[in-house]
Amino acid sequence: MSTKSSKNKYSPEPVSSRSTYIIGGLAVLVIAALVIGGVLWTNSKNKPQNDGYGSVQSSEVAVTVQDNGVVLLGKPSAATTIDLFEDPLCPACAALEHLSGQALAAAVDNGDVAVRYHMLNFLNRASGSGDYSTRAGAALLCVAQGGDAIAYSAFHNKLFATDTQPAEGGSSDHTNDDLAQIARDAGASEDVATCISSGTNVEAAAAHAAAASQALKDVGSNGTPTVVANGKIVDTGSSDWVSKLSS
Repeated sequence: MSTKSSKNKYSPEPVSSRSTYIIGGLAVLVIAALVIGGVLWTNSKNKPQNDGYGSVQSSEVAVTVQDNGVVLLGKPSAATTIDLFEDPLCPACAALEHLSGQALAAAVDNGDVAVRYHMLNFLNRASGSGDYSTRAGAALLCVAQGGDAIAYSAFHNKLFATDTQPAEGGSSDHTNDDLAQIARDAGASEDVATCISSGTNVEAAAAHAAAASQALKDVGSNGTPTVVANGKIVDTGSSDWVSKLSS
């Protein structure tokens, strides 16, 4: 009886070898480096610019209320004036304040930048009270009318802080009395606190928000936050957008 030779059969060669292990190890190192690099890049992107500076500090900075309730914050001699469109309930606005608010405050203190704040209220519908954005805008207007730029900047910063800003779509938000106390804590006077708690500027803030909404459309945007400089929308996704304003 005849048998077929085993040499005609397919016998797979072993794939494991020293070089294979080396290549595999290098691949693991490359992947680890990419993961670590991605984490570091993400962390640096999410780190507040000029962290530790805080809000506006210079006594030379002024705050005034312009036409249609636009609030101008800056030194009279500021080199560049930007327009910032926000809604007090907007999470993306809070993120921008977290990342760039301190760098912007330093630029205002240095006289590099002045800011025109335009407050919208399209997120009223997403607030627990149904009118939070308007009432917070009215509170900001009260503080601006008080004429204390440092208090205005601190109050604005606090309204957008993660431990203060109500949740979009949440079941509750701040009452006027709550907003008045936040303003007091930011350094506003008792007269300003009374303006807030009594709702003095609520109707005006609603009208100003409508004007701000139209101004936002006029610059070619329909969302907040939007920053405009020299008639052009600024890319605030860049970590150095504030420093570029004065370059």
